[in-house]
Amino acid sequence: MSTQIPSRPMTSPDQRESPWADGLTVVAAIFLILAGIWQAITGLAAVVRDDVYLATPNYIYSFDLTAWGWVHLLLGVVQIVAGVGVFKGQMWARVVGIVLACVSMIANFLFLPHYPLWSLLIIALDGAIIWALATYRRDAL
Repeated sequence: MSTQIPSRPMTSPDQRESPWADGLTVVAAIFLILAGIWQAITGLAAVVRDDVYLATPNYIYSFDLTAWGWVHLLLGVVQIVAGVGVFKGQMWARVVGIVLACVSMIANFLFLPHYPLWSLLIIALDGAIIWALATYRRDAL
């Protein structure tokens, strides 16, 4: 008695494995662009008028707000470029997007004494960006 299981693929080459792959890619691109715009606005505000943000006294992380403004502004511009690249389906943009989201998390953690709620919001958005970019499957497209 022989039991043979035919070896055939479970899905056809034309069928997608996950119908969410396109949606997550679009969501990641939109999140990257939104986070980049928000970072750029935060940075621009700190560069133009660094007295916009209040610093918590005696906080362990204290930096010059103008320097932080430039960091956020440059980070925002690069995030926008990466978001456009993700829309175009570029693999380099996904890798850059994940790296930028990690850098943005660190930058916003260090920016907590100046604008805590905003920084926590951006940290959560960066987590969503990393998740959406990391769940991408090339074979699903």
